Amino acid sequence: MARPALRVITPKGENRTVTPLRRPNKDLRTREHLDRKEVERLMKVASKNRNGHRDSTKILICFRHGLRAVELCDLRWAQIDFGQAVLHVSRLKGGSPATHPLTGDELRALRRLQREQEPSSPFTFTAQRGTPFSNAGFARMLERAAKVAGLDALKIHPHMLRHSTGYALANQGIDTRALQAYLGHRHIGNTVRYAELSPNRFKNFWRD
Repeated sequence: MARPALRVITPKGENRTVTPLRRPNKDLRTREHLDRKEVERLMKVASKNRNGHRDSTKILICFRHGLRAVELCDLRWAQIDFGQAVLHVSRLKGGSPATHPLTGDELRALRRLQREQEPSSPFTFTAQRGTPFSNAGFARMLERAAKVAGLDALKIHPHMLRHSTGYALANQGIDTRALQAYLGHRHIGNTVRYAELSPNRFKNFWRD
């Protein structure tokens, strides 16, 4: 008995066993840093949240010290020396630790936070129940603030604040080696890109 002819049957469903690849950052946003005015806009919007002082202080400390989200969320009060006005920065991903000076506005913001926040927690930034603030929670807060500030087109994420630190300091003419130490980069190649983004190196190329 002859076998019936075989037919190709198109599957009706979509195979979801393979996770879709994440689009590259360059396809999601036009740049990976913010300028200082954009960071200030985020802080201003965040200050109007339910826990506005905590949220705006998180953005301030993350930006001023080039912290990764996980470094910010793991920050402890023991790392802050109010007497000496310094922050002992612990770096992850094999980065080099450093001691950063704290400015007056940072000290005032941190002292107020310490007075208002759950006193029993060793963590600097905590959620409602005194638990450490999560990386995902920080990302969601930034996303909401960006939308209100009119910056949602930039697709802001927490690591952009670290890039913004490098960009801002490179624009101030900070030595690349000093900037490398400040950000805790093991390899200077990770730091050079901020100087490459600085428009100051093209200053006076054209004159009226």
